[in-house]
Amino acid sequence: MSQSLVKNLVHLVYSTKQRQPWIAKNYRDDLYAYQAGIFKEWASPALVIGGVEDHVHALFSLSKNHALKKIVEEVKTGSSKWMKNEGPRVVDFYWQGGYAAFSVSQSNVEAVKRYIKNQEKHHRKMTFQDELRELFQRHGIEFDERYVWD
Repeated sequence: MSQSLVKNLVHLVYSTKQRQPWIAKNYRDDLYAYQAGIFKEWASPALVIGGVEDHVHALFSLSKNHALKKIVEEVKTGSSKWMKNEGPRVVDFYWQGGYAAFSVSQSNVEAVKRYIKNQEKHHRKMTFQDELRELFQRHGIEFDERYVWD
């Protein structure tokens, strides 16, 4: 084969430091648009980005040229700077150090998009911690809660 063809869809979840409610509803769309620009800049276009006041979900197509860790680092670093300087000017804003990332098959893209778009409704019934437990279980990930909830 003379070229490399890749399609790796990733459902990424990351939270604010100590899950502080720093992402107010009135500027979420601007934050998500800014993050989408970073994903695009790194050849990893976002299909959808959504979330609530303390965490973000993004479904994106991972670039064949960049590692997942690098994409996450760029999105979190860039959007943190935006939150502090250009966006709502939340000077104490930080993202949590870690993240969760799950592979998504093409057959599940629409379901994951709906899930991300309905985060507000979803979190009326379920906490972020319970959501992560469910995602980990669904994807067969064993975890130690001491490392997830720091």
